[in-house]
Amino acid sequence: MCVFPVRDPFQRSQLAIAALFCSLGFQYATWASRIPAVKADLDLTAAEVGVLLMAAGIGAVASFPLVPVLMKRLGSARLALLSALCLTLLLLALALAPDYPVALLVMVADGVFVGCLNVAMNAQGTALETRYSRNTMARLHATFSAGSLLAALLASGMNAATSSVTAHFGVAAVVLVVLTALARPGLLEDEAPAAEKQSRSRAGWSLPSRVTLWMCCAMAFGTVTEGAMNDWSALYLREVAKATAELAPMGIAVFSGMMVLARLFADGWRSRWGDGRVVLFGSALAAAGLAFALLSGGVAAALVGFACVGLGCAAVTPCVYVAAAKQGSEALALVAAMGTTGLLAGPPLIGFVASSSSLVWGLGVVAAAAVVVSLCSTRIQWTPVSG
Repeated sequence: MCVFPVRDPFQRSQLAIAALFCSLGFQYATWASRIPAVKADLDLTAAEVGVLLMAAGIGAVASFPLVPVLMKRLGSARLALLSALCLTLLLLALALAPDYPVALLVMVADGVFVGCLNVAMNAQGTALETRYSRNTMARLHATFSAGSLLAALLASGMNAATSSVTAHFGVAAVVLVVLTALARPGLLEDEAPAAEKQSRSRAGWSLPSRVTLWMCCAMAFGTVTEGAMNDWSALYLREVAKATAELAPMGIAVFSGMMVLARLFADGWRSRWGDGRVVLFGSALAAAGLAFALLSGGVAAALVGFACVGLGCAAVTPCVYVAAAKQGSEALALVAAMGTTGLLAGPPLIGFVASSSSLVWGLGVVAAAAVVVSLCSTRIQWTPVSG
């Protein structure tokens, strides 16, 4: 019996792939929400927590050479399901980790399977768009944010009910198993992109093309821009804009809310104007909005600027993922790894600039990163607008 009682094959596959995106957002936000409890349980210092978080990123980057091999052997559907199940088990393993070294190993493994699932589910989303000639990637990425929100709500409820990380992660594991079961019936079989078919006659791993390198650059700087809002917006509002403690978190709320809202509509923009224009003008809007906030100062200007970043960046990563997937699994894996690199390198870079001068200049780097994304978008081969 089909889990999704939906007759339309496009909608059935869309819901299945959306379950994968939701599960990844849910899994990530679940363990991230209990970092203080894990820190207390394992008696970690702040530096050790930082290394623990870095371990997941290192695992994700290290997955790059592994993912193309697994994609070709298993296919994106089987790799996605396997990765989702492994991430469920790793969530339980983190809750039961007896000491810090084991927790580090768990987080490295978590990063590897996050990298695998990230590539596989984006390959599925691209296959869905290609098969039915309908845009959906931005909405799929919105469900990732919805999964994070669901995890935050569950964490809040479990914290109120019990302090046990094991109990919390056990309930979360049940949710992840359900999401994986929902995804299974509607996933698509792979059809190798033309770029990948042409390269199969060559033995071994080939060097990335120039277009792929431009995609890597756009993804890296795009994730720097996107991640900076979560890492630095509250601090900017509190220390530079002189917002109250109650208002400081509104930077993240405005940015995240605008991004989710924009992703619900971004597929329509892609159909009307094309991916290239959406990325070009979206990243330019993000740069201009953030520059306006930094030059104007004040809480109101900052919130307007952060909203512009959310609106402008919403479709950048979905569009770049689609373009990369059409170049083949190796290109998609490399672009995904560069996205993780941007998330890892962005915060310390901004912190270094801020400590050397000021946080205004640090966020100025973020505005410059958005400009780089705009420039890169002019060098990428985008799918032409149909009709």
